[in-house]
Amino acid sequence: MYRSFVDCDPRPDKRLVLKIAETREELQACFKLLHDAYVGSGFMRPDPSGMRVTIYHALPTTTTLCAKYDDEVVGTISLIRESVFGFPLQSIFDLHEVREKKGRVAEVSALAVHPKFRNTGGTILFPLMKFMYEYCTTFFDTRHLVIAVNPNRIEMYESLLFFERLAENEVENYDFANGAPAVGASVDLHVAPEIFKRVYGKKPRRKNLYLYFLRTRLRNIVMPSRRYFTTNDPVMTPDLLDYFFNQCTHTFQNLNEREKGLLHSIYNLPEYKEVLPVIFSESNFRIRQRRHQRYSLKCPGSFSVISPEKTEVYALRVVEFSDDGFLAHSKAPLPTNVWGEASIRLGSEEKSIVKAMVVRGNHKGSHGFYGFKLVESDLSWRKLVSVLKSGTTHEDLDNATRFLTD
Repeated sequence: MYRSFVDCDPRPDKRLVLKIAETREELQACFKLLHDAYVGSGFMRPDPSGMRVTIYHALPTTTTLCAKYDDEVVGTISLIRESVFGFPLQSIFDLHEVREKKGRVAEVSALAVHPKFRNTGGTILFPLMKFMYEYCTTFFDTRHLVIAVNPNRIEMYESLLFFERLAENEVENYDFANGAPAVGASVDLHVAPEIFKRVYGKKPRRKNLYLYFLRTRLRNIVMPSRRYFTTNDPVMTPDLLDYFFNQCTHTFQNLNEREKGLLHSIYNLPEYKEVLPVIFSESNFRIRQRRHQRYSLKCPGSFSVISPEKTEVYALRVVEFSDDGFLAHSKAPLPTNVWGEASIRLGSEEKSIVKAMVVRGNHKGSHGFYGFKLVESDLSWRKLVSVLKSGTTHEDLDNATRFLTD
């Protein structure tokens, strides 16, 4: 029945634009749209701000997507990557089985469509879903999506998008949705294409979600422009954090001491400290922090080890790095405690060549995961670290690194 109502236009109206919400106006419009939808469904009480803003929206690992029609925000959805705050739904659902599989996990949350477009056959919903799919598979480095939805809506996700329910079939009281009942589910984006092809492959074009999601290009989608191969698109500047989480709402004020400390560990820069909530045990918390914060990327590279007999070159895929090291996957076993040269493509026009050593690793079959330490980072490395430490990537990245020299 759900599939019979599918109507996905391969050429939406040019007035529809799908993009990352990055300005104060766009974010505020998303949060207001979400507030009204949640209040209308009984998933939250009205807030004096007229917005639904959670601590997850403040994190650099969360991306808010929006659909704009005639420059008005008419749809929104948020993607929450795992961080020190975890996921909203993990408070009630066990993600153990999902985590055991390969690939990163993201929670799909905060979906809302403007009332005037809710009965238009998916005019906004389907383009927004396609944008979410393309962003997750090409930019967000995500394999598994998880959701927590009201029981009366789970069949739509199962029927149309092939989500599978998590172990706890249903909970009667989900605090994140004002105590409403919820069902948890997940989908593997690496497996989904074959299922889509089998179920939708022979359907007419406008009812064919396989062609729509995997073979159709929507010119309405504006993907982020990235200088580096990062996997997040943080937009929260100190001003935006202060506006949404201090001035408009009491989100920061209502955090417990541990959560406040974690927030400080994420935005560990002087300009952010002024807008973050005060923590009373700051000195002790700093001592327990990891010495160098890690950042998520997806960069191709190589590791060369030179010996008197020969030079061995190993292909790498770097997935995390910090000021003084990085983590990488390798299909071939790597030598440990041996200095070599790591050449890493940080972006389409950015490359770093550093002296490095494997200090720990684990290899099973054709898959290995290794930790490297550096002798010293080069200029390209330091520029990228500076950009990521700034907490945002939506502005001119050259401005963020203009003070760095050889």
